[in-house]
This record gives sequence, structure tokens and C-alpha cells, in this order.
Amino acid sequence: MLQKRQTVIFDRLGDIHSHITTLTHDYAAGHVIPLHFHDLDQLVYASRGVMTIRTSDGTWVVPTYRAVWIPATVPHTITMSGTVAMRTLYLKPRLARAMPRDCCVVNVPPLLKELILHACAFAALKKTIPWQRHLIDVINDQLKTIQMVPLQLPNPTDPRALRIAQALLTDPSESRPLRQLCKVAGSGKRTVERLFQEDVGITFGKWRQQLRLMRAMQLLAEGEMVTHAALEAGYSTPSAFISMFRKTLGTTPASYFRADAKGK
Repeated sequence: MLQKRQTVIFDRLGDIHSHITTLTHDYAAGHVIPLHFHDLDQLVYASRGVMTIRTSDGTWVVPTYRAVWIPATVPHTITMSGTVAMRTLYLKPRLARAMPRDCCVVNVPPLLKELILHACAFAALKKTIPWQRHLIDVINDQLKTIQMVPLQLPNPTDPRALRIAQALLTDPSESRPLRQLCKVAGSGKRTVERLFQEDVGITFGKWRQQLRLMRAMQLLAEGEMVTHAALEAGYSTPSAFISMFRKTLGTTPASYFRADAKGK
């Protein structure tokens, strides 16, 4: 999930008169949008499928009915797991002042979902047109109360922690305990634990847990069964994965992806 050095593309969108520009696009499973950035903030909503966004700072997995907030000028790639129906709002920088200046995954409540879909029926929205100004204001009001979802995997920067992260990203099902993995880093267990806590803000155990959850979600979106996805992602049992999935998303994997398949 860590990015290799790539050429960054500047993708210019919209015009100086539009406060929100929209994009509606469906992508095939496995499609990758290469490293690029915009001069606009963006809210990327998945009405079907799972997206994986990668930046130099980390990785975000965006399941159906969620969205990812990507501030202007942040280079990123987007990878599709399963068929993805992407609906994107590009906002003038600082229009949504309540949103953070870092990437994050957010819940999309029913009203905001309908606002996004309605806005995407138009190429752009301008505040100079009264009804469009009202729509922009309601969208902005919704963004002020939006809730974040813990589906982020931050990248460590310390070389010792980074070597361990890269080993696990290559194979999330790797089951060796941290003490053995530390041989890869050439450092002690306590040092690596401290580095993860200081470098990415969470413990190594939590980081590994996030990696496995996100990998399992990608596999489920690609059509794998729950048992296979859980074991392939490194869970000791499917029930352990189901428990973590329910804790994070409020339902079971089977129920979640069954609703996605029905397009609810």
C-alpha cells in the first residue's frame, strides 16, 4: 500500500466561476487512477464498490456509502476493488472550512448522499445562481457535522518502522510476532513499538489490525467469501474478522456487501 516514486499529474478541473464541479464515473474492478492532484478540494463518494486511496502519508479504504475527503494539492492514487460507481464533488478551496486539511474517510448520511447524487446531475454549481447557491449551502452545512470513519493506515517515516510496514504490506497475512519481525528492522521490539506510537500515532498492534481489516474489505469487494477474505488478510478465524468489521462499520460483512450488491 506504500507508494513508489511516480510522476505526479496535475488534473485541472472546473473554472474560476464554479464553486462546485462534479464528476460521475463508473470504473471496472482493478482500475487504477494514477498519481495526480487537483487545485480543488474533493469529496469522493462510493455509491458502489470499494476504493483505496494512497498518498505519501498513508492509505484509506473507502467502502460503499462512505466518502473520502482529499484536500487540494494532495497527490493521490485511487484503486478500485470490485466495480466502483464514483460520484465526486470538487469544491473551491476553503469553501468547506469545517473540513480538515488532511485526508479522511467519512460517513455519508442519507441526506448528504441524495445531495451528492443530485449535484452530480449538473456539471457545475455556482453561487451566482440562487437555487444553486442554496444547494451549495446545504451541502456545506452537511459537511460541518460529518463523522469520520477509522479506515486509515498511516505510513511510518522512520526507516526501521518503515521496513516492518513494508514487509506486512507485501503480505498482510504474515503471522510472525513483532519480536521476530524486528529482525527485518534491525531494532528491538520496544524501540519499534515506540516508533510506531510516536510516528503514526497508534500502536503497532492497532496498525496491524487496521491493515488486516482494510485488506479483507478489499478482498470482499472483489467477490471473495468472508472465510477466505478473513484468512487471507491474516485473521486467525473468520469470527475475529467479523467482530472487528462489526465494531468498525456497525454490521456484519455479509450484510454490508449484500446490501451493496442490491444497490441499497
